[in-house]
Amino acid sequence: MKRQIDIGVLFSRSGSYELLGRAGRAGALGGIEAVNADAGRAVAFRAIERDPEGRIDAYAPLCTELLTRTQARHVVGCITSWSRKEVIPALERHGGLLWYGAPYEGFETNDHVVYMNASPNQHLVPLVAHVAARHGRSPFLVGSNYIWGWEMNRIARDLVADAGGEIRGERYLPLGDTDVSRLIEEIRATVPDFVLNTLIGPSSYAFFEAYAALGREDERFRAERRPIVSCNLTEQELPSIVPHGEGHLSCLPFIHDGGSGPRSSFEAAAHAAVIALADAIEIAGTDDPAAVRRAVSGRPIATVLGTIRIDPATQHASLPVKIGRIRGERFDVIEEAPSLVEPDPYLSRYDPAATFRAPLRLVR
Repeated sequence: MKRQIDIGVLFSRSGSYELLGRAGRAGALGGIEAVNADAGRAVAFRAIERDPEGRIDAYAPLCTELLTRTQARHVVGCITSWSRKEVIPALERHGGLLWYGAPYEGFETNDHVVYMNASPNQHLVPLVAHVAARHGRSPFLVGSNYIWGWEMNRIARDLVADAGGEIRGERYLPLGDTDVSRLIEEIRATVPDFVLNTLIGPSSYAFFEAYAALGREDERFRAERRPIVSCNLTEQELPSIVPHGEGHLSCLPFIHDGGSGPRSSFEAAAHAAVIALADAIEIAGTDDPAAVRRAVSGRPIATVLGTIRIDPATQHASLPVKIGRIRGERFDVIEEAPSLVEPDPYLSRYDPAATFRAPLRLVR
């Protein structure tokens, strides 16, 4: 008989980033279904769901509720860094462990978080290296006015300086704002080599539409000449920008190949988190978070992301790195790392000379 274990699932299904929240939720529930259907497993999971509804002030109370009023000791969830940082005090206070499946801006480690998606050396660094070699080294930076946008653009400024380029402009929008006219006019005036997009949700969709209109007016701003590049744009959102996203780029650890299974990196990372958790519980013989952390560290884990490892020092996953070009509602992989890229969330091993000299492997 399988041992029944409750796990929290904490994703927003409404609000500014609801498509990403729904993708994470689908991945977590899909992973739970896969574990429960596996006759060789010693554990079965029961999802205890809470929906913060896109309200940042709801995350910490709901995480506390999961850890104190249910049997859950592990939580798969959160999409934004803001929400992750909100729940960390509750995790620390009550001894829980968050399995975080969204890309993020790095410069964090916490014993109560396992980071299952990409950090800057696995998304922003290879993406800037790719476009700098092919389009130029002087971007315009646009972002949502919160942690992800601020920190990603801070790192981008350093990368661009290392590459010998210059920042042509840097502007932010409030979360959910869709008035992008000023951004477009500044980009038209400054003619950057590419645009780094750290907008999320409707702000990002409005920007793609307006940039496509600019490209129709002025061929200098077509995707093949001056692309929009992103680190958090996945297949889940591509229907929202058809046909305006055509030809633009995103750097991701997972790109859907058209088959069955997860359809985006948010979904794949949440699915992989559940599988990694099941493996660790079976190895440890308990769902105690401290024992699970020890059990999951450094071991190969077969997941939908490939066979990955969790770095014992940082609790970040080693991951594939793929650069995709938008084609309708999917990505064509145009470059990828030849092997898993080890996590380096503090960019302590980042080498500017090597980064802006050595490309990824070309996909033919």
